[in-house]
Amino acid sequence: MEIQQTNDTKRGNFEAIEDGKEAGKMTYTWAGDSKFIIDHTEVSPDFNGKGVGKKLLMAAVEYARTNDLKIIPLCPFAKSVFDKTPDIRDVLFS
Repeated sequence: MEIQQTNDTKRGNFEAIEDGKEAGKMTYTWAGDSKFIIDHTEVSPDFNGKGVGKKLLMAAVEYARTNDLKIIPLCPFAKSVFDKTPDIRDVLFS
């Protein structure tokens, strides 16, 4: 599975692609220069239960770490993963 990122000055997304099909997408909106808000995560029904959402979130965490950014998880899915996974909370905006 490949994760592709699209980003512009206001918003962006991470897409999970497998065999040419979109398995899922996580969208975000910039909140200034140093933080972004994850506002939605969607997984295609064909890929339910395959960890697609978590792969998307981990791509967002890696992007935040690499670029010294913080994440505000307004999406219920993203928030629940942050709540359950203490070792990724270093990128949370507090």
